[in-house]
Amino acid sequence: MFVRRLLTATAFAALMTGAAQAQDYTVSFDNAVHHEARISVTYRDVGTAPVRFQMSRSSPGRYAIHEFAKNVYSVSAVDGQGRALTIDRTDPYGWTVPGHDGVVTLSYTLFGDRSDGTYSQIDATHAHLNMPATLAWATGFDDRPVKVTFKPFSPDWTIATQLPPLAEPDTFAAPNLQYLMDSPTELSDHMVREWTVDDHGEARTLRIAAHHPGTAEEMDRFAAMARRVVDAQIAVFGDVPDYDFGTYTFIADYMPYVNGDGMEHRNSTIINDSRSFAQAEFDQIGTLSHEFFHSWNVERIRPAELEPFDFTRANPTPNLWFAEGFTNYYGPLAIRRAGVANVDAFLGEMGAQLSGVQNATGRRFGSPQEMSLRAPFVDAATAIDPTNPNIFVSYYPYGAVIAFGLDLTIRQRFPGKTLDDLMRQMWRTHGVTEKPYTTADIQTALAQVTGDAAFAAEVFDRQIRGSELPDFAPLLAQAGIVIRPANPDRAWAGAVRFAQTGPLAIPFALPPGTPLYEAGLDRGDVILALGDMTLAAAADWTAALAAAKPGDEVRIRFLQRGVERSATLRFAADPAFNLMRVEAGGGSVTPEQLAFRQAWLGAPTE
Repeated sequence: MFVRRLLTATAFAALMTGAAQAQDYTVSFDNAVHHEARISVTYRDVGTAPVRFQMSRSSPGRYAIHEFAKNVYSVSAVDGQGRALTIDRTDPYGWTVPGHDGVVTLSYTLFGDRSDGTYSQIDATHAHLNMPATLAWATGFDDRPVKVTFKPFSPDWTIATQLPPLAEPDTFAAPNLQYLMDSPTELSDHMVREWTVDDHGEARTLRIAAHHPGTAEEMDRFAAMARRVVDAQIAVFGDVPDYDFGTYTFIADYMPYVNGDGMEHRNSTIINDSRSFAQAEFDQIGTLSHEFFHSWNVERIRPAELEPFDFTRANPTPNLWFAEGFTNYYGPLAIRRAGVANVDAFLGEMGAQLSGVQNATGRRFGSPQEMSLRAPFVDAATAIDPTNPNIFVSYYPYGAVIAFGLDLTIRQRFPGKTLDDLMRQMWRTHGVTEKPYTTADIQTALAQVTGDAAFAAEVFDRQIRGSELPDFAPLLAQAGIVIRPANPDRAWAGAVRFAQTGPLAIPFALPPGTPLYEAGLDRGDVILALGDMTLAAAADWTAALAAAKPGDEVRIRFLQRGVERSATLRFAADPAFNLMRVEAGGGSVTPEQLAFRQAWLGAPTE
């Protein structure tokens, strides 16, 4: 979170010592085996009016509503003398405490058993805490300093957090509610690796705290990869963020019972994977790279709509194509430039995103800005009614493809300039200054970097406010890279996958323009036969496709909501494509193309 009025760690610790007006939390885990924490918070000097406590309904880095109050129960309150207080409950989101003596302590039980960037998980192995999902707070006292004391379930547990520690054991502080809610915390028996980077003469500490089942050697290998990626990202901006208490922490859970995820925070990130380092072959570096780039882009180069963050509602912004999408481009790019992955791995990543976005029917329904504003409906949001999946293109790959094309276009049209220059310009004007930006500010920065306001206006009119994409073939040709069909000779009816067992029921709404859609099939329909071939299993469908060619027509018989129907199915060619180095396909690459590629992607590696 972006927090003004931050104090130095020393000054803050002095303030917290005996601070009478601190928001004072205690979090204990006596019943961790059943996923419960017991939490209390005390407010002093609150006057005589009733005090309203509530749980958050949104969380930093998330854009949809999340009803965290649903996991809170056994709520009680006492005054400064320990006398029980009445609690008024008139809505599902909070509790009001009247009739106190100026001091109120609220206590409650929290259930948590989901470990990702949004929720909390408590068990005998760890406590993974996202603060909006964990801590209730009293309205009207947001600017008061905070003190949090944890009581670990196991003596083996240590604590990883961006909260600065105080002198008391297992006790931490925050300057205000905004910073507290932005500070995920992991209590477990985890491994820690740390190092420093130079920030124009100032040492900034980076550390990885990983709760994982692997070896110390695997931890060392991952930390070494992370250091190289960190250095590559620092090179993009030419500066290190001034982490508020001198340290940035990667908080990692790589255990089989956690949920894969990543979530950025001001001075830390949560990165989760249900696979170990060995099982994933260290693929977790992808999430680490993405989330660390956010310590510039989002946490300090911050959309105006997210500042300050409102914990009582969804926080939408039309600029997730930049905040998340450009980060989705630089994540794999930094891994490539760091030499952690080769050029082909980067092309595989970007080719998949480009193919997906270019072939997505959702682009006809809205621009990157429109897709950004749909985030409250899709960003881990839940609803029981079906929605049409074909009207949305995720702003992650959509924005990444825009960044991809813009980087190559700038390099082509403005020698000596790159997308890195745009990111540095945004850093200087909106990151270092922490002045929240608007869409117009990004366009202005592009005009300043290129010296061409007309070019910047055209890009934004066509690609940001509109839904055009550039012609990638000539842009990629500069680097000796070609676009090739993924399956040029294979018959294709649509990107549909059937369950391996049971009838061939279409699992989701089909995209317009695909052969099955044009034949009149829809979600839930069961395919019975193609021509004279009866289809009873997924293997039968695969065999039928293998026997056909693009352009072939066949009679399809299917069951639609209890009615057997038939139609003509005309197979198409698979529109998916990938990216390939010219020389990998047996062609010749010029010295100029190799030089362009190296300037863009870094020195070649095996």
